[in-house]
Amino acid sequence: MFKLFVDTDMDFTPEDVKKHGLGLISMPIILDGQDTFPYEEGALKEFDPHAFFERLRGGLVPKTCGLSPEKYKSYFEPVLKEGKDILYAHFSEAMSGTFNAMRLAVSELRVQYPDRRIEEVDTLAITALARVIVQDALPLYEEGKSLDEVKARIEEARSHYAITLFADDLKFFRASGRVSGFSAIAGGMLDIKPIISIGEDGIMRPVAKVMGRKAALKRIVDDVKKNGDEVGKHPFVVIHSDISRELLSYVNAALKKEFGDFAYEELIVNPTAGAHAGPDCLGVAYHAKHR
Repeated sequence: MFKLFVDTDMDFTPEDVKKHGLGLISMPIILDGQDTFPYEEGALKEFDPHAFFERLRGGLVPKTCGLSPEKYKSYFEPVLKEGKDILYAHFSEAMSGTFNAMRLAVSELRVQYPDRRIEEVDTLAITALARVIVQDALPLYEEGKSLDEVKARIEEARSHYAITLFADDLKFFRASGRVSGFSAIAGGMLDIKPIISIGEDGIMRPVAKVMGRKAALKRIVDDVKKNGDEVGKHPFVVIHSDISRELLSYVNAALKKEFGDFAYEELIVNPTAGAHAGPDCLGVAYHAKHR
């Protein structure tokens, strides 16, 4: 038996944990000068997305940080004590140094629990893209397939999902160092909206720029139309950071026009990734011909 761990940077929530029997690692955010763990403690234990993004609209630019080895151990050790192995599917290592601490914790735990396996798999993604990659493998996990089979499925799925998103204000990405290549100041002044994707190396890059939010949403839908592969038969997520209902309706109508009626998730981005993206962004993660 093994337990599949994911993290909050992948837009998994306590509800997902309960539904699928997952382990959830909370990636911290520095809020009001203190490390806060979403869904665990403090101001973000009961996450109010609108209130959070309203604070960002008001000028707050939060930062994020990694976990300590001891914090990782606090997640993993109880599962090992139960006699279970662990597979941790995590967000892109290319976006964070936190996995050095994770591996230090794992090396210590392997000494303490030599009969247990602790494996990891990099989704090479973050937020909704990482989510749909893992969702692709969840049926195998719930069927009781082996750790190796679930890991192999995630590794295979990485190349078959893509995300296109737009940033409303690049000052948040600039503060986090997540995206370079466009001027955050000029973009804000001219209403230029960078279009961003995540490559097979797990790195976010601007791929285009358009004028205005509706043009950005049209570009996203066009990308899904060009690169999508049987999108209605696979996990599909519209992710946003408290964007207006008008713009969400615009996207929903455009997707319906192109692909007909099909079920997909509409989610608000987690607070840790939302601190990098800022408010009023939107992206679509979908089954694709290629990244």
